[in-house]
Amino acid sequence: MKLVLASNNPGKLAELQQLFAPLGYALVRQSELGVGEAEEPFRTFVENALAKARHVSAAIGLPAMGDDAGLCVDAFNGLPGVDTAFYAMQFGYEKGDANNVRALLEQMAGIDQRRAALVSTLVAVRSAEDPEPLIASGRVVGEITRQPIGDNGFGFDPVMWLPEFGKTFAQLTPEVKNAHSHRGKAARAMLELMRERWL
Repeated sequence: MKLVLASNNPGKLAELQQLFAPLGYALVRQSELGVGEAEEPFRTFVENALAKARHVSAAIGLPAMGDDAGLCVDAFNGLPGVDTAFYAMQFGYEKGDANNVRALLEQMAGIDQRRAALVSTLVAVRSAEDPEPLIASGRVVGEITRQPIGDNGFGFDPVMWLPEFGKTFAQLTPEVKNAHSHRGKAARAMLELMRERWL
């Protein structure tokens, strides 16, 4: 069964394809079907993920899954949150993972309270008009390092320190990361919802 991912992020696609393979879902990026990105005007992950899923499903008439994820830093009252992808641009840098990390470390240079959470919200719809979207969230709490460590993953993985592993996400293998990441937790919860309600 084909499920369209309302995201063009190759890192997210690779992680989610691996996680959804057991259910027999072939995850396809919206850009592969000629669908442009949806607007994300909302201030919560769940609203933006739902908007993305409905946008894609309306465009192509297939079930779709929207993903919205971000970094919520305690010292910044939960920000950047839904603005995570554009974080660097607030400080004059071009959009991109490396610049996001650079901007975050600069903004946290004098801050000792470094607790943060990576949050992932997945919303799946059978159609654009689905009155009962499936909603799954995952959250991982850690601390922001003072410099990037590790070469795996993407986004804020090199600066998200996980005390239980004594490593950043970027130091973990993809298998270990998927088993413990915010996106992995959300995907497993979504798989359970799909088994229960769609299959």
